[in-house]
Parts: sequence; structure tokens; C-alpha cells
Amino acid sequence: MKTTKLCVPLCLCALCVFITATPALIAIKQTNFIFFLVDDMGWADIGANGSTFHETPNIDRLAKSGMRFTQGYAAGSVCSPTRASIMTGKHPVRVDITDWIPGQPNRATNPLLHPEDRSHLPLEEVTLAEVLKDHGYQTFFGGKWHLGDKGQWPTDQGFDINIGGHDRGSPPGGYYSPWSNPALKAKRPGEYLTERLTEESVKFLEERDKTRPFLLYLSYYNIHTPIQAYKKHIDHYKAKAAKAFEGKTPTEPEHDGINRTRQDNPALASMVAAVDDSVGLLLAKLTELKLDESTVVIFFSDNGGLSTLSRPGPGCNLPLRAGKGWLYEGGVREPTIIRAPGVTQPGSVSHKPMVSMDFFPTMLDLASLPLQPKRHIDGQSLIPQLKGNDSGMRTFYWHYPHYHGSAWKPGASIRDGDWKLIEFYHYKNFELYNLADDPGERQNLAKAKPTKAKLLRAKLLAWQKQMRAKMPVPNPDYDPNAKPGKRKPKKNQ
Repeated sequence: MKTTKLCVPLCLCALCVFITATPALIAIKQTNFIFFLVDDMGWADIGANGSTFHETPNIDRLAKSGMRFTQGYAAGSVCSPTRASIMTGKHPVRVDITDWIPGQPNRATNPLLHPEDRSHLPLEEVTLAEVLKDHGYQTFFGGKWHLGDKGQWPTDQGFDINIGGHDRGSPPGGYYSPWSNPALKAKRPGEYLTERLTEESVKFLEERDKTRPFLLYLSYYNIHTPIQAYKKHIDHYKAKAAKAFEGKTPTEPEHDGINRTRQDNPALASMVAAVDDSVGLLLAKLTELKLDESTVVIFFSDNGGLSTLSRPGPGCNLPLRAGKGWLYEGGVREPTIIRAPGVTQPGSVSHKPMVSMDFFPTMLDLASLPLQPKRHIDGQSLIPQLKGNDSGMRTFYWHYPHYHGSAWKPGASIRDGDWKLIEFYHYKNFELYNLADDPGERQNLAKAKPTKAKLLRAKLLAWQKQMRAKMPVPNPDYDPNAKPGKRKPKKNQ
């Protein structure tokens, strides 16, 4: 197991006390963590953010008991980059995981070759789980990992327990047993995956060492494809859709894709409800075990909802544009809630942007542990924000130089204050938006504000050079008439 160095002079005495303290003394000072990470849940998928078709009473109550962030961002528009950013506090470019693992191959029909990135989170990276474990924490992982194959699983990256985390991104064999998850055997026929992960999480809370603090990281496979209805709730949503909607689901074009523009999918809604049920059960267990006042609860998603494909996706992110895979707001803005007892005010709302790299330093700060800025270099502690201070401006960068099944083509983006620029390398153009006035990104101001666009393009390029970001290059074997799968040149190294 990797170890971290404890070498912050100002906190040396406190650390010595912590290390030599008896378990009982540690327990008095403990701050526990539950981190709910949902897969492919869009910003608009919860009631607290305005959904009327999906019903999320437990998640909404969590929001009312803590702080809801209206502009919480994932570091990537697909899963693996964001997951790596949470674990390390580093931008996906810095850890060289800029696409879902393993990503799609290069194709002769694409004019660009997208770059090769890593197929796993390097063991040399020090994860949040490892740092907490080094400070006496019990660490539990349940659900989707998608950051490497055997030898790179959660138990190789700081977690004591791994229930269901392996290399695959979608649940192998589906959501109902018999599934084929190499890290989770089914207990009974027809068992539902999210229910099982919740049961295992409850078991951990009940059987943990009560003298030590804990991190429970529940990383749902829901609501990722395959879209399989949760039988417990599907009839309710079928009836609701039949009563509320008439005619075909509306859509709109999105470059070379098609975007769904209405939340009306009963199967997807039932999968959202499964997550909500799970959150409710675990929050109730915290209360039952009298852990609710000593446990920080975080709720987040790894990327936007899947709404845009070559056909309409299963979800809808309106009023935000597009969805998973895209660098429009629908692809990167996430439902974000943090409840930190004694820090956050119930029902508080923060409108200042934050990003997934911020969780690492924030959790260390909440646990009164020394920050490690050389590690979580791209994140910052949200403690002032959690206490109600929304002042100050931040700049965020996204780098997605890959082709994706959502019809996204290689590109990158920058958000600087309220201004956002998206550069499309495939289309050889760029777009500019003012998110304060136009959060749905409908009014492209690139021509109206050429100076602002030029400044942001230069700032994005300078950041890419500083980070040594890998860029797409022209495909020497480009043939728009090639048969799909016939010619697959190697990715650019």
C-alpha cells in the first residue's frame, strides 16, 4: 500500500497527537464522509434543480438540509476523467485520462486522429482514499470504478473494501442478476444492482470500527446505459408519462447529433428513483446510528445526462444545452449538494462555480487535516463557499480532444468568469457565450465580441501548452467514404 508523507510544520504537533492518540480520542474528533457519485445524471434530473417528471424527494431533502450548488462542474464530459479528478484533485489532462476508458478507436472516416491517453489511473497517484486511510480512516468503495483493470482496482488505490468496482463502465450483464461483475457476486436471482450496493453500504455502516472515522464512497452504476427499468417504480412513471404527454418526444439537432428536449422516459425516471431510494435509506441509517451530525454528505454526478446521440438520447438536460460527451453546459454541469454539519446552513444555495477537483482539498479541510496542494494541485477548498462566501472569480478549462458516441467531435473549452468559449477542432470554428445572460448557450457571441473571443482562445491555448495537453492531428488516412470499421489508424502518440 502506498503511503503519504506527513510533513506540514504548522500542523506537526496536531498530527503527532492524532497519530499517537487512542482510538477513543480519535473518535471524538472524527469527521466521516459519504460521497454519492451518480453515473450520467444530468443537472436537471433532480427535483431540487427543477425536474417535474423525475421525483427525487430524498435528494431534495438532502439539498434542503445542506448547500446546493447551481454551478457545480465535472472536470470532464465523460466518466473516467471526472472520476480521476475526484480521486486525485488533479485536472484530467494532468493525469492523462482525457477520455472514457478505453475510448473509441481512431477511424478512417474522421479527419482527425485523437490522441492516446492512459488506460488506468497510475498507482503512483496518491488518491483521496489513500490520504484519508493514512489518517486512520476506514475506506469503503461500492459500485462503478472505471479507472483500471485488476491490479488498479479500488483496493489498490486506498480503499479497504471494494464492492463491484472494476474496469468496465456499464454494468456487465445489466442491472438484474445474474450479472457478470467480477467484483460482485449476486446473492439471488433477479437481484437489483443498486439495491445490493445499498445493502452493502448499510452493512459497512453497521459493522465498521466505531472508534475510527470512515469514507463511504458509493459510486452508482445508475443511470448509465443499458436503460433498464427499475421494476419497483416503472408502473408509476409509465402512468405519469401517459397522463402528461401526447405525441412523439420532441427533439432538436445538435451539430451532427440529435438532442432530446423533454424529460418523458419512464425507464430512465425509474432508474433515477432507484438512486433516490438508496440515498434515502443511507441518510436514514446515518440518523439511526446517530452519525448524521458527524458525517459530511456529498452528492454529485460524473458528467451530464445522455441526451444527445446520432438519435435522441434517453434523457434531457434542458434548460442546459446538449449532454454527456459535449462541452456545452448540459455535458459538464452537475447536480451538486454538500451537507457539512456545523459548516453549511440548511437550505443554502451557492451560485459560484466549483469543479470536481475541489472535493479532495475540501474533504481534507472539513476533516481538519493538512491540505496537500502539491497533490490536489488543480482544486481548492470550498470551505469559504460552504460558509456562504460566493465572492471571487474562477477560470475552468475542459479538454476533450476525442471523438465520442454522443456525436461530439474533438474540442476544448474555457470558462472565465461568466464567459465561456468552446473551440471545435473538427469543425475548425469556435463559439462564445455569456452564461450569466444565456446559461442555455443559445446566443453565439463570437462575431459580436471578437476581442473577448480572441482573449479566451489565447488563454485556453496558453493553458494547454502549460499543461502539455495532447492535441488531435490531421489523419493522413482520412477517407470520408471508407466503410465503418474498415480502416482504423492507430491513435496519435
